[in-house]
Amino acid sequence: MIIRYIRYVVVATALVLSGCSAMPTKWSQPPMAIPYQPSLQQQIQLARIEQILQQPNIPQATLATIYYDRGLLHDSLGLRDFARLDFNKSLNLNPNQPDLFNVAGVIFTQMGMFDSAYESFDSTLDLDPNHPYAHRNRGIALYYGERYALANDDLLPHYQQDINDPYRVIWLYVNDLKFTPQQALALLQQRYAASDKQDWGWQIVRMYLGEITEEQFLTDIAQNSKDNEQLALRLTEGYFYLAQRYQQQQDYSTAVMLYKLALSGNVYEFIEHRLSLLELSRIFTAEQNAVPELSSPNE
Repeated sequence: MIIRYIRYVVVATALVLSGCSAMPTKWSQPPMAIPYQPSLQQQIQLARIEQILQQPNIPQATLATIYYDRGLLHDSLGLRDFARLDFNKSLNLNPNQPDLFNVAGVIFTQMGMFDSAYESFDSTLDLDPNHPYAHRNRGIALYYGERYALANDDLLPHYQQDINDPYRVIWLYVNDLKFTPQQALALLQQRYAASDKQDWGWQIVRMYLGEITEEQFLTDIAQNSKDNEQLALRLTEGYFYLAQRYQQQQDYSTAVMLYKLALSGNVYEFIEHRLSLLELSRIFTAEQNAVPELSSPNE
């Protein structure tokens, strides 16, 4: 597969990371952040949890919380299997944990296990009907499960709860491209017009609407990120939603490259990082299924 070369990316991202305000005028390489690494604090926290777990007679409720906290820590480090083991232990000790079911649903979505994801989000909402993220996350899972009308039933009320959240607008638009493709762009414009336009994420919407170019979009990230952490977070989001645009245009080679760039910052906790893995898996599976098997030389 030939990957298209992006012309518009920064030649010296090190200038951004060092805080230097001078930016090059020509673009030749993708802007990159220094990938996240396990922090000393995270390593100390893991060691402390291990010490606590060695203590006898830990109350069941406390033990459930400890396993949940360690699961979140493992998940933030990209150790998904360890996280799932911890979450299962926690749920066995205390099944009344809506946040844990929500996290489990996100992990199931990333793995492409959509029925399990739906069940997890349903459990979250059974335990906490006002959970702040379960409707969005279930809507995303339903979108990937190609249940676009049901996804809209989750994503639209979630958007209406906060019309100034750009990511609620973006996911409605992504689903609208499948659910009501003729109206998707007009609805995106209407929701953008109704917002306060304050959050950085509205830059993604402006890019989708054609108000700024892709070059301007990436330049804004490179120039205006205050430090490496913010750069990594914004690039994870930016590359993922840019990849979505190319994927909708069936330019899969560029989409694959951009999804890989979205993964490069190691921002494991972001939904965009998780879904980049899912998108890459789906693209590669589709390509493999599209390649005809070679005939036997004896046929």
